[in-house]
Amino acid sequence: MGPSFGMRQGLWRLRASTPTQRDGRARERIIVAVLVTISVFSLSPVLVAQANAPGEYELKAAFLFNFAKFIDWPRGSFSSPQSPFTICVLGEDPFGRALDEGLRGKMIGDQPFAIRRLKDKAEARRCQVVFVSSSETRHLAEIVESLRGANLLLVGDTTGFASSGGTIEFTLDQDNRVRFTINTDAADRAGLKFSAKLLALAKIVHDGGH
Repeated sequence: MGPSFGMRQGLWRLRASTPTQRDGRARERIIVAVLVTISVFSLSPVLVAQANAPGEYELKAAFLFNFAKFIDWPRGSFSSPQSPFTICVLGEDPFGRALDEGLRGKMIGDQPFAIRRLKDKAEARRCQVVFVSSSETRHLAEIVESLRGANLLLVGDTTGFASSGGTIEFTLDQDNRVRFTINTDAADRAGLKFSAKLLALAKIVHDGGH
């Protein structure tokens, strides 16, 4: 089990600091993200971090890593067992360096991670996980339709993302804590099998074959 909720939340609080202290805070946030990555799926369904605190996207990057680990991917998802596991960001990138730093050196089996930033939705079929930025909200229906049948995980954090055909939507509870919603219909269409542990932590929605 990782650090307690109070400890972890305390590390995310923003404080006035000197440049040296700010460097330390940046390293601290990365360490916390790693701790969350290690421990998040052994925690209760009340997920840990204030979404509006520093480090929101470090936390979301850690979730993307865990999503990848807790899904049974179809054989056709990769050209070979050693092919990179590619996480892509479609549209304006809210992560900054969080994905690159949080996933550096990590593997799933024999597969290293690769990070790509995309401007064209047609390139997304080469990815295993696609995070759809809020900048692409008005094009969401087109994106979902263009990726129909592809063995990939479509993730976003705009309101209604999952019910509109996305696979996983990051949401906030009334206390501003990060949770996530899974559209199991979208997962089935993509040929993705989620572990029971992942499903137990999520709110489940259906889109009726959106």
